[in-house]
Formats: sequence, C-alpha cells, structure tokens
Amino acid sequence: MEESRHLTDVEALMWTLDADPHLSSAFANISLFDRPPDPDRFRATMERAVRTVPRLRRRVEGGLAGITPPRWVDDTELDLDDHVRHVVLDAPGDMRQLLDLATATASAPFPRDRPLWDFLLVEGLADGGGAMIQKLHHSITDGEGGVRMSVEFIDFERNPPPRPDPEPVATGDAEGAPPPSPVESAISSLAQLTRTPRDLIRQAVGGAVEMGVHPSRLAALPGDAAATARSLARQIGVTGEALSPLWRERTLDRRLELLRIPLADAKAAATALGGSVNDLFVTGAAGGAGAYHRAFDVTVDELRMAMPISTRSDKSSGGNAFAPTRVRVPVDEDPRQRFREVHDRLGITKGERAVGFAGAVAGLGNLLPAPVLVRMVRQQTATVDFTTSNVRGAPFPLYIAGAEILGNHPIGPLAGTAWNLTTMSVNGNLDMGLHIDVGAVAEPVLLRTCIEAAFDELLALA
Repeated sequence: MEESRHLTDVEALMWTLDADPHLSSAFANISLFDRPPDPDRFRATMERAVRTVPRLRRRVEGGLAGITPPRWVDDTELDLDDHVRHVVLDAPGDMRQLLDLATATASAPFPRDRPLWDFLLVEGLADGGGAMIQKLHHSITDGEGGVRMSVEFIDFERNPPPRPDPEPVATGDAEGAPPPSPVESAISSLAQLTRTPRDLIRQAVGGAVEMGVHPSRLAALPGDAAATARSLARQIGVTGEALSPLWRERTLDRRLELLRIPLADAKAAATALGGSVNDLFVTGAAGGAGAYHRAFDVTVDELRMAMPISTRSDKSSGGNAFAPTRVRVPVDEDPRQRFREVHDRLGITKGERAVGFAGAVAGLGNLLPAPVLVRMVRQQTATVDFTTSNVRGAPFPLYIAGAEILGNHPIGPLAGTAWNLTTMSVNGNLDMGLHIDVGAVAEPVLLRTCIEAAFDELLALA
C-alpha cells in the first residue's frame, strides 16, 4: 500500500498540539538487555531501516494553519548520528539513573526540522547489562504500529544472517504533483480520511454541539443522530475538573517506575473473573489509584481514565489507527466487583459511536487557530485523572544487535493527565511503564506500590 505524504487529521492534530509540552504525544520505550548491544551493528541495522520505513527518513513540513494539512517531506540532510546515539552511565550505573535518563529523553521535545525519532543505546549498568531508550513522535505511528516497525531492527536470534537489501518503497503522492487547494483540503479532512459521509459528519458533530448548548434538544433528534451526539458529548464534551482532588495540578516534572507481572498468571486471573487481560490490567490500575487515595484518607468512588482504542485493520507499521476515549472507572476496595464493573464499562466504551468519528473531530480541531485549539484541549485533558494503554508484543525471545531483550517497558505520553500506565506483553510477562507527573502525584513511589499491591490481589483470585 502506498503511503500518503499528508498527515491524517489525527496526526496533524497531534503535531499541532506538540507545541505545548503538556500535550506532547511523543512516546518512548526502555528495553533492558542481558548485555549491551553492539553500537556499530545497530547503527548499520538502522541505516537499512531508514531506507525501508519512509517515515523514519522524513520530517514534517507544516501546511497553512487551518486550511492545508502538513506533509511528510524527505529529509535530504538526514544525519543518522542525530538519531542513533550511545552513552555510558556514570558509576554506580543503577536502575534509578537509567530510569531518570529515560524520563529526560522521553520529555525532551523533538527538533521540528528533522525526522521525529531517537534511539539511545546505554552502557555502564552495574549488572553488566545494557539498555536502549526508543522515542517516537505519535505522528509517525501508534503503539501497535511501533511494535510492527520494530521488526526492522529486532532479530529472532542472537546472531542472525545479514538481512537482504531493502526493496524500493512506494512514496505515495507523486513528487512535483500540485498540492490540493485549500477548499479541497478543508472538505476532505472530515470525510475522506474517516471514510464517513459528509452529511453524517455534519449531523453527528452538529448534534453534539447542540446537545452541549441545549441538552433538551436531544429529544427532537432522530434515534441514530441522538445516540451519536450523546456518544460524542461523552467523549469530547466533558467539562469541569478531574475527579481526583489530589491530582488536579499539572506540571512538567516526570518520574518513571517499572512494574511486571507474569502473563500466564494474568490470563488465569482474568479467566477466573470472567473477562480479558485488558480488563484485569485496567482493574489493577484503578485499584491502585483507589488505594493511593485511601492512604491519604480521601474518599473517591470513581476516577476518569483516558484509553486509546485501536482501530487498525491492516498490517502496516506506519501511521496511526486509534481513537482516544474516556471512561469513568470504579476504584473501590472489592477487586471482584471492581473487575466486573470495569469489564462492563470498557465493553460500552469500545462500542461508543464516537470512536468512528475521531478523524472528523480532529479535522474540526485542525480548522481552529493553534492557540485556541491548545486551550480547548488543555481544558479537556484537565478533566482526566490518568491514562492507560495496552500494547501486544512478541511471546518469544527477541534480540537487538546481539543482545537479548530481558524487559520492554513502554513510556506512554501523559498528554495533560496525572500519570500513564502502559503495558506491553513481552515473552511471557506484562511489562509496564508508570510515567508520572510528580507535580500532580506527590508520592510516586506510593502510587507504584499501590498498583503493585492491586495486581497481586487480583492474581491471587485465580
């Protein structure tokens, strides 16, 4: 499939919002190895990957704000040394140093005049192992696409035979072709990319706006339009503050904590409780959040969680195919009851009609001046307490440049929320990265401890 040179509406929205560091959509990953990867070998691997994956060799060129979308353009001055770097930790080379380095790397803004990715190989760990911090901007791909993209630099054995030279990759839009007119871009941004009829977009979005201004008018809408308007309002029309009285401040101070639970135990517990591993994952996160509040003698029954839902239907590695959602989750002490309620609520959320309109809503946002758009999104993210995301990885051993991966912990974007817990299933484990705004969460280690205890409680139910 040929890759378009244009950013989709969702990707363009994330690119615009990245100007505000609180709303950055960059995500990262920290891989732990049995030994340091070979830097020269890895660099050679990435030279090949850059030729294979178009978005690794392209930068974003901004369009005319609110009228024409940004485009991917080839970076003719790409220097691999700007993207693949190698550092040695100072003594003692402990895990805290590594995690702080990963947090600083994940938080640093990308230069907007070059391709939006960085890989940092790390040596000097006290145990003799190695690490790699991988960072991508969300406009390149989402979590699932990033896992697929990693096939270009991950091996299935420690010392595999050399890879064949890559075949030429189709570039999509013909070079030199005239860009679409401003009118064409504004119209197609809502319909073409979401493959949704224009009249339905107008009906759904218009209905959501009307309901926000005049809720009584819902009764006069046709059934499908009313249901769609309600769904859109639940997802993009939330007002007020976050539900947690403890986590309402937002800063740029970050801390990373790692967690791990055995995948087989998680599957057994989820089956025993009548749901999925993702249900168990969210239930553990919510249980830890509730326990944290109880440690401060703060009573809260529910918290508002953001969660991306994958809409990917192909096997591509680039691009984004997800819809952001919000859902209230229970945080009470009863793990069985909490699991049942989370299972039911996630089922409803995945069926939200608004999921199908993510591109259309993003298209509307892209028509706004950037300062107005940032202010509106900041107001919406202020209503969310925390974020979770679940990414599926490989169930077997993997290697990078001669080093075996022992752990793979995602560092999900906070995007204006108090913390993000993202998990990746890796070779029999659920590896988690707990990315925390320490200005919002006063005791980040306590939060990690509470979440760990919540998972232990759930696994014991198997």
